[in-house]
Amino acid sequence: MTTTLERPTPEAPADQAVLQVRGLNVYYGESHILRSVDLTVRPGQMVCLIGRNGVGKTTLLKTVVGLLRQRSGAVELGGRDVSAMAPHQRARGGIGYVPQGREIIPQLTVRENLLLGLEALPGGLAKNRHIDPVVFELFPILEKFLNRRGGDLSGGQQQQLAIARALLGKPRLLLLDEPTEGIQPSVVLDIERAVRRIIETTGISVLLVEQHLHFVRQADWYYAMQKGGVVASGSTDELSKDVIDRFLSV
Repeated sequence: MTTTLERPTPEAPADQAVLQVRGLNVYYGESHILRSVDLTVRPGQMVCLIGRNGVGKTTLLKTVVGLLRQRSGAVELGGRDVSAMAPHQRARGGIGYVPQGREIIPQLTVRENLLLGLEALPGGLAKNRHIDPVVFELFPILEKFLNRRGGDLSGGQQQQLAIARALLGKPRLLLLDEPTEGIQPSVVLDIERAVRRIIETTGISVLLVEQHLHFVRQADWYYAMQKGGVVASGSTDELSKDVIDRFLSV
């Protein structure tokens, strides 16, 4: 597959971490949600966050993308501290985000939803109107349904639309929050394959929250969270039954 989704980063050394989270502490009011979290995502790597519900996984993704602010610690993208940047600045700096629940706009067509992803490019939608056909190679159903309203798609089709929309911003780092939640098994496999192809053909790095064990095993590295902190990490090749039983809710 030929792709033009790569975002060139000539200023960054080849071994420079795409994402570096250092000593992150996040609060909701006075409730301490994230506790001194350290995490690294390297170029072309898929990293999976695992843990029971309520341990801070989504909070971590929202902090990386800028929707929540840390009380202390830092978020670095390609060696650059982006901790003080707004979400739209981080998007244009190379972070793509697919939230839990997908958040497509149901009244807009598939084509219109996809065009919104171009806002993350320099100049935004005013200067970018081309939908890269690579997203249709990854998710063929979207080309067939370009003129269908997003709200009329199935849950799995909406998830594919949300990932494709994020990809059109040509991110260096793609954040996925439970991309297989509530999706039928056959579509789960389609999404798994598409994410691996995205990494293999573009070099985009992926950080995802996931509970589906087969998908978790597609990742290169995992971080297990408990009570707002990282309590275990390692290669997914070495995922033990004990880790699975302790940190995966399915």
